[in-house]
Amino acid sequence: MNPSQPSLTPEYFDSLYSNDPDPWKFETSEYEAEKYAATLAALPKLRYRSAFEIGGSIGVLTEMLAQRCDSLLSVDVSAQAQNKAIVRCQALPHVHFQLMQVPQDYPNEQFDLTVLSEVGYYWCWEDLQKAQQLMLHHLEPGGHLLLVHWTLYADYYDNPLSGDEVHDAFLALPSSQIKHLRGDRAEHYRLDLFERLL
Repeated sequence: MNPSQPSLTPEYFDSLYSNDPDPWKFETSEYEAEKYAATLAALPKLRYRSAFEIGGSIGVLTEMLAQRCDSLLSVDVSAQAQNKAIVRCQALPHVHFQLMQVPQDYPNEQFDLTVLSEVGYYWCWEDLQKAQQLMLHHLEPGGHLLLVHWTLYADYYDNPLSGDEVHDAFLALPSSQIKHLRGDRAEHYRLDLFERLL
């Protein structure tokens, strides 16, 4: 990986979605379906008051998360992807969408659940560190932060960081701020769950 590389831009993702409306096969991949099931199973609470999903893409996981939340805000940098998510979730009035590039922007709200799934490795180190602080600042005491990222690496990917680097950066945060509740590693991804302390 190249930690000095800048974060990937919205234009990068718009180009991907222009070439393929589902570039990672979220809708059809058995791997993605298994990973989503593990993501939902890792949530300690049956229901959350206010959840925040960073990088909702075309809304496959968004639709599933919505079943566990009173309110869910999903953001993405690509209007093309988000338009598909809006259509997918049109029967779910408690799901809200915004075009937003984290960490340059962040909602001025407090959440009891933040989900960062397959996004962190698109940031450079500086943006990852900014995002960490924003996530903590906007997570209620006792709120949960769930990370899920692909851990393999291929030379043809442009990601500045690896999934392991993203998760290890959160594990390195002060134990006075955040508690690590769970860590699972599958063949191709890892999952870590944290709780915001008082």
